[in-house]
Amino acid sequence: MADSDARLARYSLLDFNSPLSDQRAADLIAGLLPIGGRVVDLGCGWAELLLRVLEAAPEAVGTGIDHDGPGLDRARSNALTRGLADRVELVDGDAAQWPGIEADVTIAIGVSHIWGGTRPMLEAIRGHLRHGDRVVVGEGFWETPPTPEAIAVLAPEPDEFHPLGGLVDLAISCGYRMLAVSTASPDEWEVFESRWCGGIERWLLDHPAAPEAAAERATVDEHRAGWLHGYRGVLGFAYLTLVASDDAPSAPSRGTH
Repeated sequence: MADSDARLARYSLLDFNSPLSDQRAADLIAGLLPIGGRVVDLGCGWAELLLRVLEAAPEAVGTGIDHDGPGLDRARSNALTRGLADRVELVDGDAAQWPGIEADVTIAIGVSHIWGGTRPMLEAIRGHLRHGDRVVVGEGFWETPPTPEAIAVLAPEPDEFHPLGGLVDLAISCGYRMLAVSTASPDEWEVFESRWCGGIERWLLDHPAAPEAAAERATVDEHRAGWLHGYRGVLGFAYLTLVASDDAPSAPSRGTH
């Protein structure tokens, strides 16, 4: 099996490439309905959330943009199997160079690194939106003050992650209003991390003598250690449902009530 197939094993057990349960995905989608226009997923990977949005909104069409060829192949196969192929366009391209396709809903989950940070991402997307267009953002945040162990594993850039309140304040300062916010639960994190590691471990069981087996074993061991001994319980993941607003942002309230 080729090295690319070994890397695919990391995602083989995952429905989403983030700590996202079926129920939370359904709640996010319900908060976006009704949708009668276009949904754009920036950095879509295998576009599972996009496909589920289209299933829930039969009048909508979708566009997913990513450089991940195998992920796009998986998305195309799933779209065909689920009868969505005529309603979704999957583009091999750079999401940061998004040409501003008119969209009622934009999805950007776990992709701020493409723009070089959360603020540049929020500002770039906002520049393409009309008043009232909605955005679902998935972004890491500090669940608790970062520990030396978490910093050593994640090696974040300065201001790469914020506390949850700071993340919401940042979104508002970039021209959005907040419709909803939720955060991944410990169970969602554990399912995500365990399945990521489990995909590699299953591949190793089937291919113990493959040339890339040693490298894959080192990868999964390093990842598991970083999660369990580094950022577990420290790094959170937030899902923000935002709406583009022409209103000037107000100063955030930090009252204790």
